[in-house]
Amino acid sequence: MKTNFYIVMGVSGSGKSSVGRALAASLGWDFFDADDYHPPENIDKMANGIPLTDQDRLPWLITLHNLIRARLQEHRPAVLSCSALKERYRQILLNGNSGVRLIYLKGSYELILARMQARSGHYMKANMLKSQFDALEEPQNALVIDIQLPLPEIISKICEYHERDFLPADGFTIINKDNP
Repeated sequence: MKTNFYIVMGVSGSGKSSVGRALAASLGWDFFDADDYHPPENIDKMANGIPLTDQDRLPWLITLHNLIRARLQEHRPAVLSCSALKERYRQILLNGNSGVRLIYLKGSYELILARMQARSGHYMKANMLKSQFDALEEPQNALVIDIQLPLPEIISKICEYHERDFLPADGFTIINKDNP
């Protein structure tokens, strides 16, 4: 099945928005940031260092699922950056939405913590990173990208896969410095 929608996923600070925007621009697709769809209550919790519960996330995930479905039905491809940390969250997003592929941005806690400490103006603070890693269930059906790679190389690799519309038989490929 041809890919018409990408979800760029990973913990906060992994580069989802940067990769998502750059990928969408490269493909000529629209870009959406899942953070823009959080209700104010969720943003307040995260800004105050309170991890979201599954109950907090459910309406947000349903909104994102509906966004994906609408874009697919309208034949308007897009890229969504979304943490999608747990398998059940990804199941909600993907349910009935064929033509969607996951891109998992993978990096070490130390690297991502350093990135988060260097950024400003984001409601997700560095002290919340541990809860993200604790909640993370790495996907078994994603293109896995090592975030140590430079952004242009990440986009180039993803676009190579997109052009071939490649999905490995086991659904799992790792792209890093050792496996270009």
